[in-house]
Amino acid sequence: MEEKNEVIKQKTAELVVPDEQQFYTDVCFILQQARENAYNSANGIMTYAYWSVGRRIVEQEQYGEKKARYGSYLIKNLSIQLADKFGTGFSIANLKNCRRFYLTFPEDSYGYSIAGKIPWSHLRSIMRISDEKERNFYLNEVMTENWSVRVLERNIKSGYYKRILSTQLPDKENKVLEFVKDPFVLEFMGVTQNTSQLESDLETAIINNLQKFLLEMGKGFSFVGRQMRICTETTDFYIDLVFYNYILKCFVVIDLKTKKLTHQDIGQMDMYVRMFDDLKRREDDNPTIGIIFCTDKDETIVKYSVLHESQQIFASKYMTVLPTVEELQRELERNQLIYECDK
Repeated sequence: MEEKNEVIKQKTAELVVPDEQQFYTDVCFILQQARENAYNSANGIMTYAYWSVGRRIVEQEQYGEKKARYGSYLIKNLSIQLADKFGTGFSIANLKNCRRFYLTFPEDSYGYSIAGKIPWSHLRSIMRISDEKERNFYLNEVMTENWSVRVLERNIKSGYYKRILSTQLPDKENKVLEFVKDPFVLEFMGVTQNTSQLESDLETAIINNLQKFLLEMGKGFSFVGRQMRICTETTDFYIDLVFYNYILKCFVVIDLKTKKLTHQDIGQMDMYVRMFDDLKRREDDNPTIGIIFCTDKDETIVKYSVLHESQQIFASKYMTVLPTVEELQRELERNQLIYECDK
């Protein structure tokens, strides 16, 4: 019997035309795509349904003489009725989110226009941001970079948008600045921020958490190597970390310092960038970028060094603990003064 089945399988295989396996693959792909599209469509439909629920709640609240009391009573009773009819999922908290969703994203807003492409779990976090430009930034990042909820919440908490914004000056058009934050927040490495820490320990912590570090760096970065050797006729030099950014189309070299920025650090990085451009950069690459990670810096060093005019060398403070809102705001204000010190 087994021999007979084997003969049948062999004859069946002989009847399959060469491209038949591709045919099976294509059909599976079509069905898989259809399932994914149906899931995404259902999510989009429900998202706009939540918006409509929020609008209806707001409209009904306006009929109450005392909005605060009436609104609380209204949502509580609505939650009870929806639970009886649709089961769980319409708690008082979720209905308040629907109301906030409607109030945050008017029908003519950018957020409303793309809400169907953003998961509801992400929208709940984004709609709590008061600044519209910041909200739109996170909406775009979630949509284009496919951030998880955890990554989104971490980036909101660490002031990702504001840290990028702090390096932007209206009179300096430099696309590189869109990829340089100040400060960088590296709380995920599990190390303390002190001057006694070895730079090699900081480097190892980054390598051990490379995926999270790349997310903190931003779009387009890929890891090239650590302690990369650059050889001249007389001396060998070792660069702590080397990355490539496919958007900027250039190498990014990073020098790690566990102390305050000095003019020697800047001079060393200037040399590294020049050497890397001369010895490693390819013809189709843009000029190499150098970033010095340091624990602190001051206006004088920035103003009277090559950082003053350089389009390739940057110094950014790094923080190994997640800052509070107040701490981050103070740091951003201080950095803004430093970046403006050459005006």
